[in-house]
Amino acid sequence: MSRTPIGEYALLSDRHSAALVAKDGAVDWWCLPRFDSPSVFGALLDEAAGSWRIRPVGEFEVSRRYVEATMVLETTFETAGGVLALTDALATGPERDPHRLGARAPHLLVRSARCVRGRMEVEVSFAPRPEYGLVAPLLQAVPGGLGVRGGPARLLLSAPVDWDVTAEGAVARARVEADQVLWFALQWSALGDRPPRVLAATEIAAELETTLASWRDWSDEHQNYQGPYRELVHHSGRVLQALSYQPTGAITAAATTSLPEQIGGQRNWDYRYAWVRDASFTLNALWVAACPDEAGDFFSFLTTAAATYRPREALQIMFGIGGEHDLSERELSHLGGWRGSRPVRVGNDAWRQPQLDVYGELLDAAHRLSEQLTELDQQARDFLASLADAAACQWRQPDHGIWEIRDEPRHYLYSKVMCWVALDRAIALAGLLRAADHVPGWRRTRREIRQAVLEQGWNERAGAFTQAFGSADLDASALMMPIVGFLPADDPRMLATIDAIAGGLTDEQGLVYRYLAADGLAGDEGTFLLCTFWLSHALALAGQTGRARQVFETAAAFVTDVGLLAEEVHPGTGELLGNFPQAFSHIGLINAAWAIHRSGL
Repeated sequence: MSRTPIGEYALLSDRHSAALVAKDGAVDWWCLPRFDSPSVFGALLDEAAGSWRIRPVGEFEVSRRYVEATMVLETTFETAGGVLALTDALATGPERDPHRLGARAPHLLVRSARCVRGRMEVEVSFAPRPEYGLVAPLLQAVPGGLGVRGGPARLLLSAPVDWDVTAEGAVARARVEADQVLWFALQWSALGDRPPRVLAATEIAAELETTLASWRDWSDEHQNYQGPYRELVHHSGRVLQALSYQPTGAITAAATTSLPEQIGGQRNWDYRYAWVRDASFTLNALWVAACPDEAGDFFSFLTTAAATYRPREALQIMFGIGGEHDLSERELSHLGGWRGSRPVRVGNDAWRQPQLDVYGELLDAAHRLSEQLTELDQQARDFLASLADAAACQWRQPDHGIWEIRDEPRHYLYSKVMCWVALDRAIALAGLLRAADHVPGWRRTRREIRQAVLEQGWNERAGAFTQAFGSADLDASALMMPIVGFLPADDPRMLATIDAIAGGLTDEQGLVYRYLAADGLAGDEGTFLLCTFWLSHALALAGQTGRARQVFETAAAFVTDVGLLAEEVHPGTGELLGNFPQAFSHIGLINAAWAIHRSGL
């Protein structure tokens, strides 16, 4: 099992796939050719599942950073004999158009080890294990590198070292002196494609330079936010771009599967898919931290993936990043899991759950992009109008809620509020949708939902809006009520809810839990960074900017040394938990920063 802390990983991306690199120079996760493909390196979940490490021999101290305005990682190792700079990138390919970053990505992992000062010995260990560690391929030294045979694809490692090849993998050592560089490149190709060839050092260097330039071009073209926490917002925007799948515009919720919400527990889910729920949150964040292009791409992906939706049925809540519908879940019993957290799962059976909030999230996304949607065809107009009709028809039904609770359906407050949002946004979009005849019915149902939420969602015993109708349990999703415009944040009931959550749903550090009620699953979970940013956002909307900043900075303190956020934080140790990096956490950061910025205008 892997013991490396989640927060010690850094993300590489070519907008097709993602790799995670540990502080010691080990690539412990890389899925190819897509984010949701089986891993080639999977030591993140089991040390026997493959890794590729480059580091100095002996003791060293480490510091890391992303090269400015890029997702290219630079790790600096300081030893008694000198300094080594390891630069890692997933090559984005020859396309330099900032609106098409990664469009021609070559599935190439580039690594350069440069001796900055002094001299030292560098150790390289290479042990690919395709198909989540099931395949132990054959390695063969070839002129200029290593060939890899076995499994569903070809791998070729270009490397300027002499290898000692065994059944376990390959290892090499090389001495370097000041200004000397070792260039490495690992190429992937499908079995039916043209076999890759060994790359010269100049070719590898050119791939790295193009990747650096492409990320900088994208950042220069897309990132204009000038408000508070500017660097955090800009970097979070790049993280969202890195988690986006270029061919479709989908944004994967995280780069990993089965990193646990409780160490050693069973709350281990595959997040390498695109959730409809993310739509409105993500589009708002992209609007602030990137540009409308990415927002439009994501919306187009969602509406295309969901286009086969039939009214009166439940809209599917999530899709594969290529638009796939069937995300059936299975367990990988041969993997031990991160720190023994089993089972390791691929797929996510939450795709089968009915969740009523998705209608509101998708229509809120359409409303956010309304100025760009002037050319909607009749099918698209009918589809969006059908979502509002579905919310009007289904809002009285119980569901599994925003947190995808694997228990009996209930009448969750957040689901009702988002059905109200669906109708509210559809009314505002009625002209664009050519659905004026629907408006009287939508308005009538919108009033009914509002009345039900105000009467049944408020709990006198809790003195707050709560998780579900008739429940006294607090739930952080109630913080979304002012964010989506259901109630003003300074409404007395909303202020009471904000205070109740701040006082009764936080740990000693001030981080917010999703909820503390039983949910049908064994074990506990950490505090949620997204929910903490929601609290900051709601406080900013209430005009309590000082408190909003304080809560924001409490959550932002858990940004790693390279600016990444996980899903959760262990309430006792402060260690990061859950799949990583987590898009939702970065989305929450961006939207809360924007709300704080707006509250000061």
